[in-house]
Amino acid sequence: MNGKIGTKASVGRKVGFDRRNLLKMTGTGMAALSVGIAASGQAIAQPQMKLSDTWDKTFAKSDKVDYKKVTFKNRYGIILAADLYQPKNASGRLAAIAVSGPFGAMKEQASGLYAQTMAERGFVTLAFDPSYTGESSGETRNMASPDINTEDFSAAVDFLGLQPNVDRDRIGAIGICGFSGMALTAATSDSRIKAVATASMYDMSRSMSRSHKDGYTMEQRHKVIDYISQQRWIDAESGKYALGYHEVPFDEKGNIVKGKRVLPDSLPADPDPVLVAFFNYYRTPRGFHPRGINSTTAWTATTPMSFFSFPMYANIEMISPRPVLLVAGENAHSRYYSEDVYKEASDPKELVIVPNADHVDLYDQMDKIPFDKLTSFFKQHLA
Repeated sequence: MNGKIGTKASVGRKVGFDRRNLLKMTGTGMAALSVGIAASGQAIAQPQMKLSDTWDKTFAKSDKVDYKKVTFKNRYGIILAADLYQPKNASGRLAAIAVSGPFGAMKEQASGLYAQTMAERGFVTLAFDPSYTGESSGETRNMASPDINTEDFSAAVDFLGLQPNVDRDRIGAIGICGFSGMALTAATSDSRIKAVATASMYDMSRSMSRSHKDGYTMEQRHKVIDYISQQRWIDAESGKYALGYHEVPFDEKGNIVKGKRVLPDSLPADPDPVLVAFFNYYRTPRGFHPRGINSTTAWTATTPMSFFSFPMYANIEMISPRPVLLVAGENAHSRYYSEDVYKEASDPKELVIVPNADHVDLYDQMDKIPFDKLTSFFKQHLA
């Protein structure tokens, strides 16, 4: 890794960021792609699972690990699709790590890269598609739930603990971006997760209910829940679930901006740098995947409803004495999430700020993701 890993005291420049304008730009005049959604922009049902049997990841396949696709059920009966990575020629019972995220990404993207890399370093790892997304089952498609997606992590622990080469007392979790909150929440109530790490953390409950840096006014929060509530009437009458922004923006006149795409087909003139960072991952060959929500479509418009009702990691003190590692980019617009969690969490805890890295750099930039730190953290605490 190039450069030196920063500490909690690291100070970097602030990236200019206006969430309202970013989300407004991403929704302008975009037609939905045909993969994973209907032409009308409605989420479509997945009647049965059909797993791809080809290597369709956004990263190269490693010759140091064994890989296979697997499925398992969560506590709600939803069948999850996952990729199991195991170090070649390893013997004995190994430590294991469940991995998921970012929010709107699939196991073929960042979580798979993390899982494969950690398997190269001696762990059995499982990168899974959350319920209702990717190759996992569940209806309605493109829906997220703070409860069910937290359960997905515990279900992944179930699966890993049943593998003959896994020591079920040595299982950890990694949450990336929006699934960091689910990983932390799972650890608050599932003591089988012996150590938890996050990368480019996003708290989706806080983001959806309060906006970036808690920017919603109380009036705007009420407008958002009224918009979502009225959308339920529309969905109920049509029998379909409309797509929409999961982080609802407002225009200059204070009106809610609606759209059916997270990211545009092309960048507008003078784009926000955060939009550029996300676009350069999800909408280019670097990170594009046809099953990825952020690459092709959007979440259901009513997705924010449950996130308003259920805050993530409300009982974060329950993770202790198990350890928490929080990794964030020095220049990440999301850095404050990791810093705030660090303040709330009980010891043992550690905050690592990666110099000259933004939020998306920690998805796939191998010279910036602190894999050495992640490896030492899990080797120490899953010993």
